[in-house]
Amino acid sequence: MSPTATTVRAETLLKAVRSYLPDDRVAFVEMSLEFAAEAHKGQSRKSGEPYIEHPIATAEYLARLRMDATTIAAALLHDVIEDCDVSVEVLEARFGAEVAKLVDGVTKMSRIDVLERNEGAEAGGLAAGTEFDLNGGADQKAAERAATLRKMFVAMAHDVRVLLIKLADRLHNMLTLKALSPDRQLAIARETLDIYAPLAHRLGMGDLKWRLEDEAFKYLHAREYKQISRMLSRKRAEREAYVDRCTMALQEALEKSGIQGQVTGRAKHLYSIFNKMDRYGQMGRKFSEIYDLIALRVIVETEAESYAALGVAHSLWRPIPGQFDDYIASPKDNMYQSLHTSVVGFDGYPLEVQIRTQRMHEVAEQGVAAHVAYKEGGPQSDRFEQRMSWLKQLLDWQRDMHGDAEYLETIKTDILGDTVFVYTPRGDVIELAKGATPLDFAYRIHTELGHNCVGAMVNGKLVTLNTEIQNGDTVEIKKSKNARGPSLDWLNPSLGYLGTASAREKVRNWFRRQERTASIERGRDVMERSLRHLSVAVKEDQLATLMGFASPADLFEALGTGHLDVQKVIDRLSTAATVQPSAGVQAQAKSGPAGDSSASGVVVMGAGNILTKVARCCLPVYGDPIIGYLTRGRGVSVHRENCPNIRGEDEPERLVEVAWGHAENRLPVRVRLDAYDRVGLLRDITSVVSAERVNIHSISSEEQPGGRCTVALTVYTTGIDQLGRLFAKLGAVRGVSTVDRTSLVDRRPRSGLSGTTGESRLRAVLEP
Repeated sequence: MSPTATTVRAETLLKAVRSYLPDDRVAFVEMSLEFAAEAHKGQSRKSGEPYIEHPIATAEYLARLRMDATTIAAALLHDVIEDCDVSVEVLEARFGAEVAKLVDGVTKMSRIDVLERNEGAEAGGLAAGTEFDLNGGADQKAAERAATLRKMFVAMAHDVRVLLIKLADRLHNMLTLKALSPDRQLAIARETLDIYAPLAHRLGMGDLKWRLEDEAFKYLHAREYKQISRMLSRKRAEREAYVDRCTMALQEALEKSGIQGQVTGRAKHLYSIFNKMDRYGQMGRKFSEIYDLIALRVIVETEAESYAALGVAHSLWRPIPGQFDDYIASPKDNMYQSLHTSVVGFDGYPLEVQIRTQRMHEVAEQGVAAHVAYKEGGPQSDRFEQRMSWLKQLLDWQRDMHGDAEYLETIKTDILGDTVFVYTPRGDVIELAKGATPLDFAYRIHTELGHNCVGAMVNGKLVTLNTEIQNGDTVEIKKSKNARGPSLDWLNPSLGYLGTASAREKVRNWFRRQERTASIERGRDVMERSLRHLSVAVKEDQLATLMGFASPADLFEALGTGHLDVQKVIDRLSTAATVQPSAGVQAQAKSGPAGDSSASGVVVMGAGNILTKVARCCLPVYGDPIIGYLTRGRGVSVHRENCPNIRGEDEPERLVEVAWGHAENRLPVRVRLDAYDRVGLLRDITSVVSAERVNIHSISSEEQPGGRCTVALTVYTTGIDQLGRLFAKLGAVRGVSTVDRTSLVDRRPRSGLSGTTGESRLRAVLEP
């Protein structure tokens, strides 16, 4: 833009603030504008426009929200510390402590934009799903980014105006994103969609939320963005005619009922349509079959008229059962209030109708910015404090969370993720992250209630503690009469007991408070049981080194406190077993047809192409510690290292080193379950196996004394990581007491841990 355009934009900003601020505060904004213009003099953006355009645009958006002069001034000055030779002390002397504090807070938040300054950063960014090793093995950049994000959320919690300025700043950056390189466009767009748009939603700023989503959608899914835009353009005339018809009909019906209301029609924004198309595509429906792309909005004068207007809409069109939400009586945590209903409109097309007062509409569009608490000198209200309680929760988590990655995981799942609204037996509304269970609900009510939860009822029916709660459910928790504490199984992601990061952290904290000795013993038992189930043998010190711990005691303590789940150890063991030796001393074995007994993907050390076969006596699977036995005329037979046949071998020169290659094949594994016999036991077992996409080759059961039975089955699995998940699910089947892996020779596995600290309880099974 030219300097003339900059002057015009500055005048537009001043005109906006003059419309609602007194003269002395307008003069304060003018002084801030002059200071910012001088500080950024000579600086340009990537687009070539003067840099001052950016802070003016940021302040202009906030002025449209009628924010106070302090916030407008901080928006104008928000980059002078970062990009100019200006200190916090200078700002405090010129503009006061409050402005300096806001600018400093925004500056600290700006430092999370690592992706914007690093050309080599991956487009997905942290929020796109970067996984952290909570035991200290995370990538250094990811760990630093988690720590900086934590500081950002804490700064935001202390004064939400810091976030308002940052959101306005991000909106203008998105509107001018085309000036950057493609990889930075993708990185910034991903961060916007995963962090900033959900934060705008949490603040109730609906207008800003959808603008950020659509701008990010334009870069992240460019082809789909253009496709939807073209399809909407082709159907615009038809859609507008339908909207006009529905709007006029509802407007006339309201007037006949004596209700003063304004009816408007609106199209859903592009990113919302994209999500709807994805859901419809999974149901086999086409874009032409999506008719609820529009919604009618009714603005009335009073709350009573909102409910009266709802009756008019339902008398005009038939309501769709189960598609009504009353957010007036039960507002969302971001202060949103409205009546939502879906009806069958003209010609049988679904139609959404939203009804609210003018004040509710302002809050729905502007959220926290529309509240009096952030108008200069305005008082804080109890209702506002209650609705924004999640900000206080950020500070509580800051004190309670031990690791930055844990803190960030909690924010992403419990604050920025999708939510459901459920009811207590007294009718109170509780907001939880989507995927939450009755256990999550219990921990949300009170930590001790969660620790001592023994049962739950949803809508009057007894359910398991890992049942996913749905929107509108009424949940009642059954508490133990005696303090019992949580179960370590609640932290096993394969069992699905907890869906929120905050509840998982409360369980971890409970275990952290227990004695170290008890935690170590508990972790050892968990590890021993899992390895025994899988018939995997490994020394304690080897296992600790593999997982990056200084000693076995530290590893077992992490397992015993729930800071590390056993499935992660099994996965790491499987990965370690697949590492190939250096080139020149290995040969890839010949692979037989799928489903036969050839050991596809096994490497024979220091040999040429040699036929390999899986030993039928112990049936090793991908990831097991293995050893080869050179047969006469039939190649190499591959056994588990702890196979009894190999241990007793009197010709050790026939034993050869082998290792798993990268090829993956499904190999048979025999599994034995001890359980109480009941109707439907075999059905439940086979359902669990099928749900894990594991093929059952054979299954049999045998009656035992005392109403018990033994179930033996042979399954085809890809490796011990998949087998570990399957064992966790089978162990959770009602009536099943033990799950073990067996073989033709070694009917009851003797594998597990070995080492100096475990010799009193276990034999070292890896040694001959």
